[in-house]
Amino acid sequence: MTDSQQHFLLIINGKSAGNPALREAVDEQRQAGKLITVRATWEGGDAADIAEQSATMGISHVIACGGDGTVSEVMNGLMRLPHDRRPVLGIVPLGSANDFATSVGLPLEPGPALAAAMSLNSHPIDVVRVTAGAGGESMTSYYINMTTGGFGAEITSSTPKTLKRLLGGGAYSLMGALKAWRHCSYRGTLHWDEKEEQASLLLLAIGNGIQSGGGQVLAPRAKLDDGRLDVLLVRDFKSVTELTKLISELQSFPADGRFVRYFTTSHLTVTTQADDPHWPLTLDGEARSYDHFSAEVVPLAVRVLIPEDCPLLSSSRQP
Repeated sequence: MTDSQQHFLLIINGKSAGNPALREAVDEQRQAGKLITVRATWEGGDAADIAEQSATMGISHVIACGGDGTVSEVMNGLMRLPHDRRPVLGIVPLGSANDFATSVGLPLEPGPALAAAMSLNSHPIDVVRVTAGAGGESMTSYYINMTTGGFGAEITSSTPKTLKRLLGGGAYSLMGALKAWRHCSYRGTLHWDEKEEQASLLLLAIGNGIQSGGGQVLAPRAKLDDGRLDVLLVRDFKSVTELTKLISELQSFPADGRFVRYFTTSHLTVTTQADDPHWPLTLDGEARSYDHFSAEVVPLAVRVLIPEDCPLLSSSRQP
């Protein structure tokens, strides 16, 4: 596709629509000859709806301008379209954590980020389909970065938005420290490949990307295009001594440590016990609560504008 055939749709989180640096960047790119249409969101669900409508607007590239939640919502809208009609996805990070953009090596300032979205090549990456339910109701959603369950999701859901704005990713670390001595474990049955395990977990992380919660690396060996989920299980601890061991294992991510287990799979299912509370679950920063859920890879489902030397691309796909 030549530059003259490219039409960029910027979907901007409404809270950031007045960002002066972004406005200046858009004007600069238009003066350089780029065809850019801008749409701002008003309420939840708008970003997905606008992304879905891009197929009828002659759009070649959809640029999500916002935090991880905005990126996820835009991607969910693209997943409503047939594979061969999905525009390329780009990102201008404007959130407090920006975990996905940071991990793939995108610029974090609006001007350089938009310039990158206008010039980078696209790469096909996996997305993850989550099917979940509670109280007899079910839903299906997608994410490209990380789902956390249990303690990690508690932190994300309970961190006040004001604190996120003030401290950025540090807000999540602060909330984690405040909760560390008042945590509860989550019991459930996990199924993957031919395995089944009853577990009492402090944290579950299911990574397509490597980090969540404002820079917390939970899936250090994850690749975006390998058809695999990187799963981190952190078992509950009962004493300061055990916590020290747990922290030590989180430095190495063993395949089957005393408290930490790290493995890959293409599909994982979790079912909670009937008398237990629903698991808090966070998909790319959006918090929910379920009594059962499954995650499975949808291979190479979207093309994303990321650097050629992105460390999250499999070596066979790097130049």
